[in-house]
Amino acid sequence: MTTEPAFRWRSVAFGVFLPSLLFSTGEGAIIPVIPLVARDLGASLAIAGVIASMLMVGELVGDIPSGWIVSRVGERTAMVGASFVAAAGLVLALVARTPLVLGTGIGLVGLATTVFVLARHAFITVFAPLSHRARALSTLGGMQRLGYFFGPFVSAAVIHLTGWTSAAFIVHIVGCVAVAVFLLVTPDPVNRLPGGEERIERVMRAESAGLFGTIWRSRGVLARVGSGAMLVSAVRASRQVILPLWALSIGLNETSTALIIGIAGAVDFTLFYAGGQIMDRFGRMFTVVPSMIGLGLGFLALSLTHELSGRTAWFIALAIVVSLANGIGAGILMTLGADLADRSNPAPFLGAWRFTTDAGAAAAPLLVSGITAVVSLSLAVGVVGGLGLLGAAILARNVPRFTPHGGTRVTT
Repeated sequence: MTTEPAFRWRSVAFGVFLPSLLFSTGEGAIIPVIPLVARDLGASLAIAGVIASMLMVGELVGDIPSGWIVSRVGERTAMVGASFVAAAGLVLALVARTPLVLGTGIGLVGLATTVFVLARHAFITVFAPLSHRARALSTLGGMQRLGYFFGPFVSAAVIHLTGWTSAAFIVHIVGCVAVAVFLLVTPDPVNRLPGGEERIERVMRAESAGLFGTIWRSRGVLARVGSGAMLVSAVRASRQVILPLWALSIGLNETSTALIIGIAGAVDFTLFYAGGQIMDRFGRMFTVVPSMIGLGLGFLALSLTHELSGRTAWFIALAIVVSLANGIGAGILMTLGADLADRSNPAPFLGAWRFTTDAGAAAAPLLVSGITAVVSLSLAVGVVGGLGLLGAAILARNVPRFTPHGGTRVTT
């Protein structure tokens, strides 16, 4: 029996987790204000939702070339380049005078985000032993949540000081530049991996070849588990659009919106490691199913509060509820993808898995915008709640069964 190598958290803290924290802090700063900036440019509530969803649409489009890009230029160069592409998109959003230009800039940020995230997921999948995989990936997800916690507070302070909503984009620009500088001056943990650069390059080249072919070859597991994971991603992405849109629709100002979403982000962040421990000790189902039930019920309840006299208090309370539900499932999509991938060559399946989940993340906010335009935001939020409960049912049937020493087994 082969003994797995010892896993040292310090070996990935600075090269993996800290850049992710810096980048996501900037992303967290802009998410609450995108619909507000769109409104200031003359967009309707539905169009503001479309513009906010361009972040996820950009990520979906970026899934196609990201493996090829990383394999051609290398992991570190790709991440530095992605930081500057994101900064360029943010500058475009900063100077936008029409909703179309704003949406284009946000789409560029989403595309760059995919390249940034890709290599770190594959690296952790290869680097972390099975006994620590869920905690490592949950911590990676937790860095994103920590950034989403810090970001809105930073943007709220900047907006309050400047009186300029678009100043939030400057926060992300600073974060992107900081990430690029940090990556250029610190050692890369890839070099500590046996076979380091060559191994990651081989993984990335495998991902860049035949994305749609891999999706077809993996259609069975993607239909069973991937469909549920797509709904997880859809509901989570909808949350990032719904909360700012709801705040806008009930008349909250920019600073209040950022503060409320920041508080919700803090609640979300506190549970990321607990979720990873539960997954490693008891199995993936014990986080993903409760998470989806909580998200589903939380959105269904929110959909009924728009016309209530205490709608602001209900919004705060239910934003915290859905954040609690989301937090307990931190890292679940990355962990399930890693469980199902070939350990010796995970990237092809991870690319297909991420494309599948990102398709849900891109489609759901557009669905929210469409229903809002045709009927109402309340109905759109209720539909998302129903999708959450449907996802819980699918995953309860099909999620891989996990044992701490025996790995995972996909249900047939």
